[in-house]
Amino acid sequence: ARIIAKALEEELGETINVVNRTGGSGVVGHTAIARAKPDGYTLGLGTVEINMMHWQGLTDLTYEDFTPIGQINFDAASLSVAEDADYQDLDDLMSAVREAPAGTFNASGTGLGGIWHVALGGLLMDLDMPADKVNWVPSQGAAPAMTELAAGGVDMAATSLPEARSMIDAGRVRSLGVMAEEPLESFPDVPTVASQVDSDFTTGAWRGVIGPQGMDDAIVETLESALHDAYRSETYQSFMEKQGYGVQWRDAQAFGTYMEESDAAFGDIMKAIGLAK
Repeated sequence: ARIIAKALEEELGETINVVNRTGGSGVVGHTAIARAKPDGYTLGLGTVEINMMHWQGLTDLTYEDFTPIGQINFDAASLSVAEDADYQDLDDLMSAVREAPAGTFNASGTGLGGIWHVALGGLLMDLDMPADKVNWVPSQGAAPAMTELAAGGVDMAATSLPEARSMIDAGRVRSLGVMAEEPLESFPDVPTVASQVDSDFTTGAWRGVIGPQGMDDAIVETLESALHDAYRSETYQSFMEKQGYGVQWRDAQAFGTYMEESDAAFGDIMKAIGLAK
C-alpha cells in the first residue's frame, strides 16, 4: 500500500497518507473503506478477503459494497513439503493424499478459512477429492507454518512462493507446484499444477485499489488512469520484483468482474470445506 501510494503521489501531485486499519481478518480495514465518503479522497487497498469474509459470517460486506479502481497484484498459491519428504513432485503427494484416509495428512499456511486454506481445498475438489480431506492446522501466517513444515509438524504448506522463499533458499523446504497458468518468473524451477496433475485449478491472493460504493464515473476514470501509470512506474515495479511479488493489472471494469467471479468460486469451496456460515 505504501509503495503504490508513493507512486500515485508522483502521478497525482497530491500527498497520500496511508493509515493502517488492522483487525478482524480484514473486516476493520474494509469496513473503513466502505463507510468513507465516495468522493475519491479515501481509497483502500482491497484484498482477496473481500471475497471470503462474508462467507464466514465475519461481516455483511461483499465486493458490491466497493468501487473497483484497478487490480495491481496477484500471488498464486503454491504447495511445499519439507526438503527430506519422500514426495518428488505434486503427483506423488496428491496420489498419497488420495489413497490415505481422510485426516491422515496435515497442512498449514494461514488461519482457518484464509486464502491458502481455500486454495488447498479448491485444488483437492478439482482433483475429485473432498475439500476437507487434508486436515488444516491454523497458523499466524506463512512464516510459522513454514517453520512447522521444516520441523515435521505438518506434511505440507500452502502459501505464496514469495512467502516460502527464505525456507526454499535455505534448503529446508521444496515447493512442488504453483497454482498459476505459467511458472513464475521469480521461481522458474517451480512447475505449475497443471503440468503435473489432472487439474488446471488456479487461485491466489490479490490486491487492488478500491473505494466506497457509489463513486462518480469521472472520478473513477481519473484515478484508474493515474493508478495504471503508478502500477507501471519504476517505483512500484522494481519494489515488487525485488520482493518477488506478482504484478497483475486489471482495469476498473475487469477488476469488478474478477471480484464477482472469485466471490462465487470461493463460496463454493468454503461451503465444501464447511467454513461458510
